[in-house]
Amino acid sequence: MTRVALDPEFRALFEAVPANYLVLAPDAAQFTILAASDQYLAATLTTRETIVGRPLFDVFPDANPANTQRTGVANLRASLETVLRTRATHRMEPQRYDVQRPDGGWSVRYWAPRNTPILGPDGAVRYILHEV
Repeated sequence: MTRVALDPEFRALFEAVPANYLVLAPDAAQFTILAASDQYLAATLTTRETIVGRPLFDVFPDANPANTQRTGVANLRASLETVLRTRATHRMEPQRYDVQRPDGGWSVRYWAPRNTPILGPDGAVRYILHEV
């Protein structure tokens, strides 16, 4: 599992932010989840232990069989790749991206993601801040 070595006080601050945030690695094949805010975990019915260190689309596969227009993964991947290519924030139109409940059922959700690059001193994308 990939983990970000953050200062414990900074990690506590980030996790408590009253908004839905993920920090993603800029590894285009995976977009590994490096950190999650508490509010994001609550909104997605997940836990930090089950999502951090895993590829984004393994955790959130857009697989609800009742959703006949499953475009969430393709649209989100395109947005994240745009962020890597342009090194600029990309906002998405609202997307249906259902969340699987712990009981195996699905909760219908609509999200309006914003993906923001966090650049290093060299101008390269070091992280992607994913907000919904």
